[in-house]
Amino acid sequence: MDSKVTVPAHSGLLDVAALRAKCEFIASANAEQRDRMRQALLAELKKAYQLGREQARELLFADGSGLACAARLSWLQDQLISVVHDFALNHVFNAAMAPEAARITVTAVGGYGRGTLAPGSDIDLLFLLPARPQPWSEPAIEFMLYLLWDMGFKVGHATRNIEECISLSRGDMTIRTAILEARYLCGSRHLFDELAVRFEREIMRGTGPEFIAAKLAERDERHRKAGDTRYLVEPNIKEGKGGLRDLHTLFWIAKYYYHIRDPEELVKLGVLSRHEFKLFQKADDFLWAVRCHLHFLSGKAEERLSFDVQSEIAACLGYQPHPGLSAVERFMKHYFLVAKDVGDLTRIFCAALEDQQAKEAPGITAAISRFTRRNRKIPGSLDFVEDRGRITIASPDVFKRDPVNLIRLFHIADLNGLEFHPDALKLVTRSLGLVNNALRENDEANRLFLSILTSPRDPALMLRRMNEAGVLGRFIPEFGKIVAMMQFNMYHHYTVDEHLIRAVGVLAGIDQGRETEAHPLAAMQVMPSIEDRLPLYVAVLLHDVAKGRPEDHSVAGARVARRLCQRFGLTPKQTELVVWLIEEHLVMSMVAQTRDLNDRKTIVDFADKVRSMERLKMLLVLTVCDIRAVGPGVWNGWKGQLLRTLYYETELVLSGGFSEVSRKERAKAAREALSEALADWSQKDRRAYARLHYDPYLLTVSLEEQVRHASFIRGADKAGQALATMVRTDSFHAITEITVLSPDHPRLLTVIAGACAAAGANIVDAQIHTTSDGRALDTILVNREFSTDADEMRRAANIGKMIEDVLSGRKRLPEVIANRTRGRKRSKTFTVPPAVTISNALSNKFTVIEIECLDRPGLLSEVTAVLSDLSLDIASAHITTFGEKVIDTFYVNDLLGQKVTNENRQANIAARLKAVMAEEADEARDRMPSGIVAPVGAQPGARAKE
Repeated sequence: MDSKVTVPAHSGLLDVAALRAKCEFIASANAEQRDRMRQALLAELKKAYQLGREQARELLFADGSGLACAARLSWLQDQLISVVHDFALNHVFNAAMAPEAARITVTAVGGYGRGTLAPGSDIDLLFLLPARPQPWSEPAIEFMLYLLWDMGFKVGHATRNIEECISLSRGDMTIRTAILEARYLCGSRHLFDELAVRFEREIMRGTGPEFIAAKLAERDERHRKAGDTRYLVEPNIKEGKGGLRDLHTLFWIAKYYYHIRDPEELVKLGVLSRHEFKLFQKADDFLWAVRCHLHFLSGKAEERLSFDVQSEIAACLGYQPHPGLSAVERFMKHYFLVAKDVGDLTRIFCAALEDQQAKEAPGITAAISRFTRRNRKIPGSLDFVEDRGRITIASPDVFKRDPVNLIRLFHIADLNGLEFHPDALKLVTRSLGLVNNALRENDEANRLFLSILTSPRDPALMLRRMNEAGVLGRFIPEFGKIVAMMQFNMYHHYTVDEHLIRAVGVLAGIDQGRETEAHPLAAMQVMPSIEDRLPLYVAVLLHDVAKGRPEDHSVAGARVARRLCQRFGLTPKQTELVVWLIEEHLVMSMVAQTRDLNDRKTIVDFADKVRSMERLKMLLVLTVCDIRAVGPGVWNGWKGQLLRTLYYETELVLSGGFSEVSRKERAKAAREALSEALADWSQKDRRAYARLHYDPYLLTVSLEEQVRHASFIRGADKAGQALATMVRTDSFHAITEITVLSPDHPRLLTVIAGACAAAGANIVDAQIHTTSDGRALDTILVNREFSTDADEMRRAANIGKMIEDVLSGRKRLPEVIANRTRGRKRSKTFTVPPAVTISNALSNKFTVIEIECLDRPGLLSEVTAVLSDLSLDIASAHITTFGEKVIDTFYVNDLLGQKVTNENRQANIAARLKAVMAEEADEARDRMPSGIVAPVGAQPGARAKE
């Protein structure tokens, strides 16, 4: 209790004597008018607080010290509470002359009790009552509280006597922790000292292990709720792993167990080295600086370091951009490195605690403890032993004597399924200087590392332990450069090092057959057929190792991998495979998501790049691991289906199975197959329906789908519907399909896309077909939202209804989109420069237009409106989002069915698209139609469901 608090020079924060004099004047001038007295007092206190708070902010910018800022704000609060307390007793309740035994005590508890306060934090107060409280005691407390609340403070409070404090502390660990941090503010000092003495004697004595266990369990649960990783790119600075609460937990335990007032005393006790204590101070100061800036910027107790404030805080702290890394990415890398330091300190501290508790165990307990703690030999190792399921060191010089043991420790732990003793990890952290070039080039060390990487158990767990201990980044310096590196976008959820380790974890799951449900092709067919797994594991670990450099990270990463593979001892063939995989690790994902997989040239071009089945298999698995490890919710069944389609089609080309039969002959065969599939139709109906479709439809749509469409169109025709929709959903592919039958119109896709945006549906793909009788048969694929089919079908039906309402003119598109986006805060955090690429080389029949820009509701509708205005016919659209960025690809022809080859026309297309992406004025958008089919008084089109 009553921690040692170093109050910084609070120059100009508050002239306490002058404030007290003003309060005395207010009391004397308004002695007969209590309401006026209170109003005048409140106004003066508010003014004093605002001036002091603003000064604290200016000093934070001047000296950059977060701890100093938190201490200044705490000191300012102390003075104001003392002034309010004295004013209440002296001028409101006439208790100035009350004897010491009758006085109350105002005590700061919780974080405020430590003498630190963030700008938006709650103020936690404990009002201590004497054994015989006076009639004015509780009314005085009430007066103080209401005044503090009226000043705008969030006050957490409790009013208790000493007996109640002691009794409640026995059964409630939260109250015990709050009183542990209690600090005297004003009132009876004697009462506070009595509580301190009794709390230490009756609560703390002999209960250290119980308190430690409770606090560590509380910490673990907090980490679990926060995501159990310190590498989330929008971390919670207070409650997250490696945040301030972890440091507070260490101090609570130290104060409770070692009976210290200042963390520096841990150095004298031998718990922390001088260097480690400085690390503690630096981490504490940095986290407090970030937290204070965060509260000042947000104007509230915001603890989540979200994207929209990260750039501002980086600027506040003076970070500058470097080649390959923006200022905000440099700031966040520093943040994650500090979070890692907090983890190191926690391990070191826990090791010391365990040793201390073992030494202090009494009599028979100590004997039992020594027996149960007896270290067991680990087969095949003289340097490490087992201590209750945890690997630890056999002697203090184990790493100094043989630095390879720094790698061997993790290998043996993996082989034997052991956790790590804090002593072992503490010595690892203190021995990192032994990881030098000699160790990096050591054949045995590299062999052991590859064994860890390709372990049939849990390689990701071991790599994460190596990374947290600092070994991985030292052993592979190229990996060390991306440790704690974040990418400032909404797509990546983790830092680069955490992403790579998670990718290895996904690969291990596929390799060990645990991912057969999520990835049937990769886990059941592809992975078992890969004979040499080593290049794949190395490629997965290193695929993003060159992030944060000015050049393309795929090309730079391939160069890094070439050097490392030689060091690891891979053969030339294995090395070339790793280099190729890393250089091309994005290509399969991009082709699958942004190209038309029904276009033969897409498949042929991709096959030309891959060139062998071995590469195709490994690239598929690497792509799955990469997408899965980006973050929760990024992978879905639709992406899996696209990758499977690309894999199977490419496999046909590489194995020589791609049909060489002419397009005309294949279309004729497809038309005959459709006719045979409609065997229950009359001959006349079959012939008429077969003539309805053009060759591209017959060649790109599966026979099963063609039969489903036939039934849908026949039903609409019998019902006399000019407009109809049909929906179905697929939980495995995580996709919902909406098929629209409508009179054809150049702006049809524009209206459908706008209606989907208005209904909140995210389009991922669109296939557009026209019939010989002037109708359009468009299939729109949207991301599935609900887990149950019934809920998803209701949602899909609502989307279909919105499409019909807009197409028939019952609703106007600009209005429904405006309703959807009204009140939404536009993101100014990210910038994606609009880009347009127009290519005639990606398809034999179509011009391919690819756009890249910042995503927003209704974007697809606006872009397709421009394409329609430019007299372009869209054959297919492929929509891919990467967080805040969207990449949309359109396969188009001009109105004569030809490619767009004129350079001036291409330039005009690009200019118009860039204008709409940048939300510049464009007449095309102003002319957006309210509907295409507008039958006055027509009945709503029916929706067939499947």
